[in-house]
Amino acid sequence: MVISQIDCNGNRCPAPFATAEGQRVLMVAFHYPPALASGTRRTLSFSCDLPEFGWEPILLTAHPRAHERRDPDQLAEIPPDIRVTRAFALDAARHLAFRRRYSRLTAWPDRWASWWLGAVPAGLYLIRRYRPRVLWTTYPIPTALGIGLTLARLSGLPWVIDLRDPLVTSQHPPPELRESYLRLERKAVERCTRIVVSTPGLQRFLAARYPHVPPEKWTVLPNGFDERIFRALVSPARVGRPNPEPLTLVHGGTLYIGDNERNPAPFLRALAALRDRGEVGPPHANSPRCIGLTVILRATSQDQAIDAMIRKYDLTGMVVTAPAIPYRESIRESGAVDGLLLFQGEAYNHLIPAKLFEYLRACRPIFAMTGAEGDSARILRETGLEPAAALEDAAAIQPALLQFLQRIRAGQAPLPDAAAVANYSRRLQAKKLATLFEEVTTPTMAFPL
Repeated sequence: MVISQIDCNGNRCPAPFATAEGQRVLMVAFHYPPALASGTRRTLSFSCDLPEFGWEPILLTAHPRAHERRDPDQLAEIPPDIRVTRAFALDAARHLAFRRRYSRLTAWPDRWASWWLGAVPAGLYLIRRYRPRVLWTTYPIPTALGIGLTLARLSGLPWVIDLRDPLVTSQHPPPELRESYLRLERKAVERCTRIVVSTPGLQRFLAARYPHVPPEKWTVLPNGFDERIFRALVSPARVGRPNPEPLTLVHGGTLYIGDNERNPAPFLRALAALRDRGEVGPPHANSPRCIGLTVILRATSQDQAIDAMIRKYDLTGMVVTAPAIPYRESIRESGAVDGLLLFQGEAYNHLIPAKLFEYLRACRPIFAMTGAEGDSARILRETGLEPAAALEDAAAIQPALLQFLQRIRAGQAPLPDAAAVANYSRRLQAKKLATLFEEVTTPTMAFPL
């Protein structure tokens, strides 16, 4: 038999697949190649590594048209023997809008609600056809939870939810959606068989919201890095070598203006203060006393606002916004620059940005602006590093940043401990996920469809 995948243009690509019976898991994920999003890598790596541990993944994702940003190069990373079904889905903001406005009826719980209409029939067909033993869904987006809830109710399959973020925080979603989001989250948490979260802090956060959920229902599986990619793209760390040339720091990913999660404003104020004292400057100003510096803020999703902030602090020529680049190019860049920037407000201490694990594997110096008591700080200390300063504290960032740059220039900046970093390979997390699937399955499984 021939199973087909669909490429980013909607074309069918035949791929042979043995149909021998085995342990199968239906994985429902909005972010899967070619989607260019941080969550894509988690699901892609699980789908690549689970077969090694006895589980055959069957992927149910959205048609590529639904993704605002795409990286077609990632399609080549999907093993040819993985079944991938791309169900009908639209983005209400792009496909259902008139004069840039769209009805909330087409966009609850999110802009991709139409995926629910396509994914449920497709999921029921896949369950009937391939008899998976487990259903796995990953959030965000909220629609993915709704699809999982529907499929779990109709099939009776054990349902594992990968809840990488809470649906409701103090700043998300808008007030008019909070109650409906909480209802959806509560239904999913109560109906599912197991809840996977990405950090211990997130487990504590959600367990406090749902104290009636038994502790054994929670499992922590952190994000990580794909060793296969890093081994091919990142050169060994440069240890103990002075670097008197102009330095380059980079941050890759979304930033939030006016928000305490990833607001670059305090960092830019601190940088401007160092510039005013003549201690740092643009690359051409490099001298024994003044450190020439380029800061690249890549794929911020807020370029216009950040560019205005750069002009406000007169940092033009030293700080630049840059467009998104394919994933592999971003990994290559992270291993080639002099240092990496991490922005995380203390209000989000219970989360760990997925990029932190990739930063660690890139084995470059990391300037981490994060809370000293948070989960990111814990990971940094486990790997031999320390957080630099709180994101909100521009006064503390100033001396810490200057010392960081001076140590890079002298070849004395601390680097992550490779042995400790190895504990966060995605292959290891896939092994733990396979063990969890074993725990939630039973020798006999009813299929009421």
